[in-house]
Amino acid sequence: MTDRQWEALLAVLDGQILSPPPMGFIIDSPWLPHWAGTTILDYYASDEIWLEANLRAAAAFPDLIFLPGFWAEYGMCTEPSAFGARCTFPPDEFPFAHPVIRASEDIDALEIPDPETDGLAPFVLARLRRARPRIEAAGHKIRFSISRGPLNVASFLMGVDGFLTALVTEPERAARLLGAITGYLVRWHEIQRAAFPTIDGMLVLDDIVGFIGRAHFETFARPHLARLFAPPVRVKFFHNDADARISAPALADLGVNLFNMGSDVPLGEWRRLAGDRVTLLGNIPPRDVLADGTPDDVRAAVRSLVGSLADRRRIIFSCGGGMPPGVPTENIQAFIKAVKEIS
Repeated sequence: MTDRQWEALLAVLDGQILSPPPMGFIIDSPWLPHWAGTTILDYYASDEIWLEANLRAAAAFPDLIFLPGFWAEYGMCTEPSAFGARCTFPPDEFPFAHPVIRASEDIDALEIPDPETDGLAPFVLARLRRARPRIEAAGHKIRFSISRGPLNVASFLMGVDGFLTALVTEPERAARLLGAITGYLVRWHEIQRAAFPTIDGMLVLDDIVGFIGRAHFETFARPHLARLFAPPVRVKFFHNDADARISAPALADLGVNLFNMGSDVPLGEWRRLAGDRVTLLGNIPPRDVLADGTPDDVRAAVRSLVGSLADRRRIIFSCGGGMPPGVPTENIQAFIKAVKEIS
């Protein structure tokens, strides 16, 4: 992210209206490798391929704020790997972490790993350190510390069904597990900030927050998210493109000031739910329109989105969720052009 883009992001979070309106997307391995003409495994394995893909995207679409920007990641495996999860990396498919907690009793012996030495986190830091000179030479800076959220990590360690069942049948153990994971994640964000002083934002991704009801959110999600979002950084960015209607009203109190949601609920309704202190990043349909639609479909979706908004403050135009696989260049260009024309 360039200085100009960072300042624009802060201005939008502050409630300023910019012209043209800000546009941005979460981009990572579901979209970027194939768009750049490489395999998913090579994207993970090669510093050079990873960096060139990110530089190429930033140069191809200078009007877009790519969030978090130069995301060094290994799919969903970075955090679970630190807890001992076996991770499978197919040649050109998304990697996945295998459950490591087979019975709830296993939680009792769980140790909090060290992000500096355990799992894939040290490889993330090493990649960013090596790439930092070229990133900055291209006019960008590393702006965000990044992690999956505590419920998301727990769902990989136990399996989604096993974790959600534990919330009901073993609530004390489930709370203990989430506390251990959150402790690890807090430390992981601290290490990232210490390694890169340009970081003044954090991104937390946790779709499992959208899988639970209000009572479980208050007991199992809110306190751990509040702990995770406690650091005094300027941008606190939360992604949940599952059903976030229960959690959205709590975001501002948790400190979140930037939120990326799904596309099932209109952006105007998200404004009502999240309140006017939270900047919304969204939310045309990612797969059916942005990836599989025509440029005309994209333009129509943008017009519909903008037309639904009574107030364009604290809005960054995007899709609902991250950039999905298969989005072609011409659809991204159509998106940019439509937003500019409407402004």
